[in-house]
Amino acid sequence: MHVLPRVAELHRRFEGQLVVIGVHAGKYPAERATERIRSACARLDVRHPVVNDRQFRIWREFDVNAWPTVVLVGADGRIVLRQAGEFDTESLAGTIAREIERFRTEGTLDEEPRDFGRDPHVLAEPEGPLRFPGRVLAWGEKLFVADTGRHRILEMELVAHDAAAIRRVFGSGLAGLSDGAADCAAFHSPQGLATDGTTLYVADRSNHAVRAVDLGSGAVTTLAGTGLIAESRPGPGPATAVALRSPWDVTLVDEGLLVAMAGSHPLWLLDLAAQRIAPYAGTGGEAIEDGPAREALLAQPMGLAGNQGAVAFADAESSSVRTLAMGDPGWVSTLVGTGLFDFGDVDGAGEAVRLQHAEAICFHDTRIMVADTYNDKIKTLDVDSATCRALPGAAGSGTAFCHPAGVTSDGHRLFVADTDAHRIVIVDPDSGSVSDLVITDGRTAAGDPQ
Repeated sequence: MHVLPRVAELHRRFEGQLVVIGVHAGKYPAERATERIRSACARLDVRHPVVNDRQFRIWREFDVNAWPTVVLVGADGRIVLRQAGEFDTESLAGTIAREIERFRTEGTLDEEPRDFGRDPHVLAEPEGPLRFPGRVLAWGEKLFVADTGRHRILEMELVAHDAAAIRRVFGSGLAGLSDGAADCAAFHSPQGLATDGTTLYVADRSNHAVRAVDLGSGAVTTLAGTGLIAESRPGPGPATAVALRSPWDVTLVDEGLLVAMAGSHPLWLLDLAAQRIAPYAGTGGEAIEDGPAREALLAQPMGLAGNQGAVAFADAESSSVRTLAMGDPGWVSTLVGTGLFDFGDVDGAGEAVRLQHAEAICFHDTRIMVADTYNDKIKTLDVDSATCRALPGAAGSGTAFCHPAGVTSDGHRLFVADTDAHRIVIVDPDSGSVSDLVITDGRTAAGDPQ
């Protein structure tokens, strides 16, 4: 994901000389379905053609062994460079420029513009008010929705059992990073949300920042991050001076605001009073290993849930649900999940359970509700027995959702951000029945401008 903006920048610089082709070799079975890849391209605004290498044929042909890998092929068809991992844009740009000059000198460079067009399904806009909503948060009679694909946050009021009205919108709807009044501020692919009723905290994923919305005035401020991605494992420091890597979720704890730093794997703690941020759990290595918080290994934590001092998190790349006991030294434990390549769709208890890239969780009474994202199911996890099962009915069938990436509870029912279906779904956690939340624009009725 971090490579995509860099690829786009190189394509812009060398538009007449560089052809970019993405090759997608999916780790998870769900990632190998062409329709899912098409949705992901739309969600991530991928503008170059992408090949579905579902059988890893191109992967093997180019001797690739890691995600991501960039391969630079010269005008003569020979491999100029093969590099695993994230690359430095300027360094690769220098290599590309030198190769362009070499092939120009040899007279073998074809600089005829290439227009591959774009898949109309990728370009299509959804009809409703949401576009790839990433997260939803219930708070009393309110719902806050991260309308990720439109770079804004919606504040909605529940006006009936299955209906909500938009009361306020935070963000201009244009991708960017700017603070200020609700309609002038800018987010970029916002994700996780948390609130104390006065302030709404936002994990602003593509801005690599943590933002705050004053729920009185609607003003948006930046609490942490520089707006640039950290190129190495950053350390502690003043919150707005430390570069972050894809913060994906936030939750309030007694010590401050816990941040799931998906792009570098640890959980970070933002001290709201001191305005300082620091790694709290995880070394930055990618694996699943329990123990003292600062020695544990995490793997792309994407979902957080706090409940009376307990914190649970969805560790997406290990398809696991884990817990964090706050304190000194703190402790990380695993409820379900065993390894980076141990995934599937198996109910049971403890190590027998298999999830597939679970991205979000929430507490509901004494249970944890899991958005088992790549299995398109909502599952329930008993903390004491580590028993995990799909909900009954439609919610656990694998056919009712399309990439559910957010889940929240109002104490009675669940609200699910069904991301690739561009909707919020109401779920009865006991029967597993589902229904669409009907969303209307209530800003005119409230006296606010459209």
